[in-house]
Amino acid sequence: MRISFLGSRGIPARYSGFETFYEQLAVRLAARGHEVTVYNRSRFMGDVGREYRGVRIVSLPSVPTKHLDTITHTALSTAHLMLSRCDIAYYCIVGNSPIVWLPRLRGIPTVLNVDAADWAREKWGAFARWYQRTCERVATRTATILVADSRVIKERYKTLYGTDSVYVPYGANVQRVESKATLEKHGLTPRGYFLYVGRLVPENGVHLLLEAYRRLETELKLAIVGDAPFADAYKANLRRLADSRVVFTGYAFGDDYAELSSHAYAAVQPSAIEGTRPALLDQLGFGNCVIARGSAANAEVISDAGILYDPASPVDGLRVALARAAGDAGLVNGKRSLATGRIDKFFNWEWITDFHEEMFRRLHAGRAVPDYDGYLAERKQSR
Repeated sequence: MRISFLGSRGIPARYSGFETFYEQLAVRLAARGHEVTVYNRSRFMGDVGREYRGVRIVSLPSVPTKHLDTITHTALSTAHLMLSRCDIAYYCIVGNSPIVWLPRLRGIPTVLNVDAADWAREKWGAFARWYQRTCERVATRTATILVADSRVIKERYKTLYGTDSVYVPYGANVQRVESKATLEKHGLTPRGYFLYVGRLVPENGVHLLLEAYRRLETELKLAIVGDAPFADAYKANLRRLADSRVVFTGYAFGDDYAELSSHAYAAVQPSAIEGTRPALLDQLGFGNCVIARGSAANAEVISDAGILYDPASPVDGLRVALARAAGDAGLVNGKRSLATGRIDKFFNWEWITDFHEEMFRRLHAGRAVPDYDGYLAERKQSR
């Protein structure tokens, strides 16, 4: 099949969960013989050529502002797609919903991954929040099907808009590396630090993590892995909150990211946004005990492979959870032993790629698409 992915910054992943999702899925689909295209934003991915690991890359410009960057690039990408041969158009980000109906004029089914409640992100002003919430309703009318990355988001669209969506989670890889050069560069030691991975934006709660950590008496350091554009004031505030035990690494990808993840004492995810956090799955794949805000979506992912704290107590609750982990290596080791099983038994990329292949076939044939849960049940019965 000819499958196009639109709406993200592109691949290889250098920014957020959607880019990681697109890379992992697109590369696997290409390896299985599909003709896969990913639309990249040229100002972020100017060094990427016309092909990446078997995936065709189309690099196009955008209007480089916080509010127009995504929508202008998606519009231009859609125009390009409309002049191309395509069987499935896959979009991410609910703010793109006013555009995703266009390929359907040519009979191309469109998938829109709506992610979490994007309107709740603190980076948005009043108009942008109104736009994002409006786009949720628009999404129910413009895409052929909606994809929800968690059962919580699926239920949200059903409750608020009376619309069914297809639940399919992100995946992760079980992996670990033994090299330590990146740790040495940042003054870190194996099992000697808590790890946060994600964008440095308010809704991800990094400031809450730093406030909780400041109140913690421990020799374990805190490694903050990530960065963000359009967030200079927030990042400056984070550095003011940090004490001498905090290490800001900036972005880390590939081997650097794998090293930092493989040797952490425990990973921390304080985000308040409902929805599956790809970084959370990644850390389970690295065999880490994960300390996370006790949201329904996080509990859905972690099960018994981590430590959840009360979302109503974002600082004190997190401090208590960090102290509990720091003071009980046996507890942390026990959680680590369960982490990779969560990936192998449900969130592994090969099964999720299998599901997407089947979903795309059914969409192209005009057939109903089951949830990931239903698909796995069908698959088990057929064996």
